[in-house]
Amino acid sequence: MELRPERPADYSETENMTREAFWNHYAPGCCEHYLLHVMRDSAAFVPELDFVAVHDGKIVGNIIYMKAVIEGDNGEKYDVLCLGPISVLPEYQRKGVGGRLIEHTRQLARELGFRAIFLCGDPEYYSRQGFTPAEAFGIRTADDMYMNALQVCELYDGALSGMKGRYVEDSIYEVDQTAAETFDKNFPPKEKIIGTSSQQRFEELVVMRRPAL
Repeated sequence: MELRPERPADYSETENMTREAFWNHYAPGCCEHYLLHVMRDSAAFVPELDFVAVHDGKIVGNIIYMKAVIEGDNGEKYDVLCLGPISVLPEYQRKGVGGRLIEHTRQLARELGFRAIFLCGDPEYYSRQGFTPAEAFGIRTADDMYMNALQVCELYDGALSGMKGRYVEDSIYEVDQTAAETFDKNFPPKEKIIGTSSQQRFEELVVMRRPAL
């Protein structure tokens, strides 16, 4: 399997792969392929960390990052990375593709001088990829909540020392659902299913929030 930077010629294939990866995962249908489509034009997008996994000439995985900030309780702002979406075709999931994409880009992010990678995801998976709860560093969500799904990976020892505060990701993650549905009409119709096990798990994670004391 080859890991290489995504190219403009890949965009359509990568978006379709992302749609397949997320369809009915967090909600009926998905919007991650639309999110990927608009993220590439954002000033916060980090093109140096946009990679695809290719197997037998087919794109089977993709990982991208955006710049984000920690608004410190001390009044300072600190630049960090936000990972996601990361996508792997369903038939290639649980085969280490996602882990390889994360490890490869983590090394590059360190070389580029970034201090830490944040994401919102299932701790059961991301703890195996070197991520820990952001709460351990005193870091909360933008609305000042501790959240189990908010995970972080320091890129060097002490990278987040003294950075207690609020993690604020780029506003592009506030997806325009109408625009996403319009964009999805460019793809073949797919059935939307309610109540999948992954949707139930997502609902469990969403409520695992508590106010910062």
